[in-house]
Amino acid sequence: MSLNYIRIFYEGCLRPPTVIGQFHTLFFGSVRMFFLGVLGFAVYGNEALHFSCDPDRREVNLFCYNQFRPITPQVFWALQLVTVLVPGAVFHLYAACKNIDQEEILEGPIYTVFYIISVLLRIILEIIAFWLQSHLFGFQVHSLYPCDASALEKAFNVTKCMVPEHFEKTIFLSAMYTFTVITILLCVAEIFEILFRRLGYLNNQ
Repeated sequence: MSLNYIRIFYEGCLRPPTVIGQFHTLFFGSVRMFFLGVLGFAVYGNEALHFSCDPDRREVNLFCYNQFRPITPQVFWALQLVTVLVPGAVFHLYAACKNIDQEEILEGPIYTVFYIISVLLRIILEIIAFWLQSHLFGFQVHSLYPCDASALEKAFNVTKCMVPEHFEKTIFLSAMYTFTVITILLCVAEIFEILFRRLGYLNNQ
C-alpha cells in the first residue's frame, strides 16, 4: 500500500490532472530550473570576488557588497522555486493519502476545490516573490553602486563601487521576471481549464 502512495504522489507531481498543469511542470521543472542552475551560476557565481569599491580594500568591498546584496539572487530564486512547489506537493501528498488517482481529481467536487486552492496559492506566492524581487533587486543593475560606508569608516560617507557584468545581470533579472509572469499566467489558465472541464463533467451527468 505504501508503494501505491508513493506512485500516486510521484505521478501527481510529474503529471498533474490538467494539460496546462503538465506544461507548467515542464516549463517550471526544465526551463526555469535549468536557466537558474546553469546560467545563474555563470552570471552571479563570482560576483562577490569582482565587486570592488573606492578605496579598494577587502573590508570595504565586503561591507558594501553585503549592503548591495542583502540576499544573493541565486538563493532568493531557489527559495522562490521551492516555496512555489509546496502547495502542489501538499495537495498531491493529500491525494496519495486518500488514494486518489489523477484522473479522479477533476471528477470529485471536493478534490477539484482543493486543487484550485493549491493553484491559487501558487499564484499568490509568485506575486509575493515578484514584489520582493522588485524591492530587493529592482529592474535594472547599474554599473556603479553608491555605498554608505560611514558605519565602517568615518573618513567618508558614500563610496562608489563597481558592479561586474551589470548588463548581463540586467538581462538575467528581466528573464526571471518574465518567468514569474509566465508561471502566473499558466496558473490562471489552468484554473480556467479546470472550470471548463468541470462544467463538461456536469453536462455529461
